[in-house]
Amino acid sequence: MDMPKHITDEKTGISYTLQGDYYLPNLVLLEQEHYELGRFARLKYRYLQNCHKALLASMRVDCSLNRYLHEVDEECEEVFSRLVKELSEKEGVTEKLKVNNQMEWVRRMNSIRNRVEEIILKEYVYV
Repeated sequence: MDMPKHITDEKTGISYTLQGDYYLPNLVLLEQEHYELGRFARLKYRYLQNCHKALLASMRVDCSLNRYLHEVDEECEEVFSRLVKELSEKEGVTEKLKVNNQMEWVRRMNSIRNRVEEIILKEYVYV
């Protein structure tokens, strides 16, 4: 009996190719862009690994994980920069302070950056 080389399952639409005695599905990886991930994206990935394994697996399957993490990272970095700028202006942490009392400026900027990072983690990463 001569078996056809290629078949398509009518229900699923998946095509198969005969390899020896078995039909194997014709699987093709989707073309996707690769993004370098920043600190917030890496933290979000770890959070998904620990708390949302099914979502992580689903995103891997449909090839949306890297893009999603990249978008999260971009949004977090944008919000981080904006909030640091707003709080430093509101709290009077200026270039004049930096020139006159560098250690005080560093202390206050570190405080602002730490507070903003906590906000980002709570509102964007660990949700």
